[in-house]
Amino acid sequence: MPLEAISPRRALLAERVESSWRQPLLRLALAWSVLFALFASDWAEMARLYWDISTYNHILLVPVIIAWLVWQRAPQLAKLAPQAWWPGVALVAGSLFIWLLGDISGTATLSHVGIVTAMQFCVVTLLGPRVAWALLFPLAFGLFLIPIGEELVPALQMITAHITIALTHASGIPAVIDGVFIDTPAGLFEVAEACSGVKFLIAMIALGTLVSHVCFRSWPRRAVFMLAAVLLPILANGVRAWGTIYIAQSEGISFAAGFDHIFYGWIFFALVMAALIAMGWRFFDRQVDDPFIDTGRVINAGWPDRLERFNGNGWSITAAVAGVALVMLMWSTQARSVEAELPARIELPEIEGWTRSAVSHGYPWEARAGGADHKLVGTYRDRQGRTVDVIYALYAAQEDGREAGAFGEGALPPDGEWRWLASADAPRGATGDRLQALGLHQRVAYTWYRHGDWTGSSRLQLKLSNMQDRLIAAPQPTIMLILSAEDTASQNAEETMGAFIKSTSPLPEWMDAVAGLD
Repeated sequence: MPLEAISPRRALLAERVESSWRQPLLRLALAWSVLFALFASDWAEMARLYWDISTYNHILLVPVIIAWLVWQRAPQLAKLAPQAWWPGVALVAGSLFIWLLGDISGTATLSHVGIVTAMQFCVVTLLGPRVAWALLFPLAFGLFLIPIGEELVPALQMITAHITIALTHASGIPAVIDGVFIDTPAGLFEVAEACSGVKFLIAMIALGTLVSHVCFRSWPRRAVFMLAAVLLPILANGVRAWGTIYIAQSEGISFAAGFDHIFYGWIFFALVMAALIAMGWRFFDRQVDDPFIDTGRVINAGWPDRLERFNGNGWSITAAVAGVALVMLMWSTQARSVEAELPARIELPEIEGWTRSAVSHGYPWEARAGGADHKLVGTYRDRQGRTVDVIYALYAAQEDGREAGAFGEGALPPDGEWRWLASADAPRGATGDRLQALGLHQRVAYTWYRHGDWTGSSRLQLKLSNMQDRLIAAPQPTIMLILSAEDTASQNAEETMGAFIKSTSPLPEWMDAVAGLD
């Protein structure tokens, strides 16, 4: 085919984009490509979470939704003139600094927040604040790309358990609740992590946000709809859990569990989602042909004028964005190489009034300390026959895969039979957890972290301390100490561990001595 026959078609494709937009969009594409390339491992990890973890499956649709939202605004956007904006480079740098803090401390959520917001701020930087204002909702909706929400599981478990026990009593079924366990005539039920309803709540919040924007113009109506989008899945999850218990009373636990799996997974929450839309339908006040952007208002607004004084050369600003990304990546590489020096060998010491004993548990239990450079596990017994389990973990640095405060680390690994039952009274500075296995065995665990001169149980404080170490290249080791004792007819867990702690007092100095830091 002759070349002249192809050229007009190519020209028609190019003309679909306004001439004033072509180079800005090219620069934005280049900046995004650089960020994707430099932080490819983080994007790959996020993609794995989207695909493998059901809580985040809905995020696979978010890029498509964002593209649709931008497409709906395309006719109005074509009337605006994008301009590169120098202050936006500082916004990108701030986002990538958040990524840096997450990367050097093993805090994946911070890393994900950083790279997602950096992409958003690239739009502000390379298209300008006026265009970013016109794209405010699609940009904000991009925050749903961040895989967060698992942190809500413990709270949602308790909420679901309380709703379930209330409905169970209201339906005339005798039941007793103990933490997340509900004992009924048909058997013992657990409101497990998978039953918390977190994945549907997160998806409903995203859906509610989209519907509130697309279908409503009134802010009060939007607020009411969003409130319904949050409350309805929580209440519905409690009803679902109650339904499982109710069916089990007559049909048995096996039948109820199978029915719950099928109905919950394929039907029930689809009906809840449809009910939410149906309830809001009659109150929708946005017409189908209403534009999403008031172009005249955006063009004539005066406040962006003050910001646009800092517009600059687009290619120079694009280069600055790439330079900032490279600096942050190099800083991370240097910081992650910083680790504290540790002794080649450490041992649990002798403790007055206590002797080392063979491990003997009513039901097997072991805390997790993944990636620790040294991990010591021992059991101590006193003259009265009381026993305390000691788990001591020492880390040269904290990062992904070797982080004392990470999810699943510590006294309650997620892949065993032990479940969190309730908080337990703990000594000052420690976290206390009461655990239960199979509805029969209980134990209490106290957890401390130590870093430098600080001893406590705050995971946030631990992360901040480690971030500071690596940023200023002043490494200090991290210690995790877990004391645990079984609660039995012959042993009170809290009293037993209280006696043990008195024997090791002062505990922070004892922790340092084990690591050879005194």
